[in-house]
Amino acid sequence: MNYIATIASLARQGTGAIFRPPTHSRRADARRRLARHWLWSLTIGATAVIALMILVDAPEIRLMPPRGTAYLWPVRILTDFGKSSYILSFLAVMAMLLLLAAPLMGRVEKMAAIGLSQRFAFLFLAVGVPVEIGELIKGVVGRARPFVGGVANPFNYSHFSWSEAYASFPSGHAIAATALAFGVSVLWPRAIFAMGLYAAAIIATRLVLLAHHPSDVVAGALLGILGVMFVRYWYASRHLLFRIGSVGTIHPLPGPGFRHLKGLPRTQQPHKEGAENP
Repeated sequence: MNYIATIASLARQGTGAIFRPPTHSRRADARRRLARHWLWSLTIGATAVIALMILVDAPEIRLMPPRGTAYLWPVRILTDFGKSSYILSFLAVMAMLLLLAAPLMGRVEKMAAIGLSQRFAFLFLAVGVPVEIGELIKGVVGRARPFVGGVANPFNYSHFSWSEAYASFPSGHAIAATALAFGVSVLWPRAIFAMGLYAAAIIATRLVLLAHHPSDVVAGALLGILGVMFVRYWYASRHLLFRIGSVGTIHPLPGPGFRHLKGLPRTQQPHKEGAENP
């Protein structure tokens, strides 16, 4: 099989696996568990968002430096690391590069590259799904960004305006950064602390730059987490990247890291325990 045909076959198999009907025997348990977690998260999250809108939003934005303050340039650079278009482009490029490189590698390295490509594709969907939902909510809700209209009014709305000035709720950066942090953490649990710091830093920049109210970033973080939970369930119910435990808990399958792409003897056989479908 030539190189182009191999790439096409791998892409077709990967896409087909993601969108095939669910087959896991424990998917009903996982779905019920997901529904419970969504219900509790939405209840607690909605309560927190409403409380922040009433009690915190206006006082908090009054404490922030004026928009455009010169010494905040490092914060303006940092906040771009949470921009959804940058995150999604990076994830897509990484998934594609690993897929393109896989046929050129030895057997073990090829399996590692395909496994990593699948994980970057998962992260792309885990971030992309809540980001797109968030964009729809922004346009429908039409909440004004801080000080639009000249006053600290957290209840300034223009529903269905679809304009940047009225696109405060929820925070797109908070959605993307939290989804990326949570998505990486469900794949590689040891990364949870570092990814949590990353998400918190991005969220803080949105407040300091007066791009959002506190309730906006909390709502964005909640949406990002709920989105990852859904995409993880979607994968697990199709025996991809995750396994479903006896009570519906979802755990990551053992997978490759970048260290597997080099320095491995070509005669080494891949570890078959927990291997997922292509």
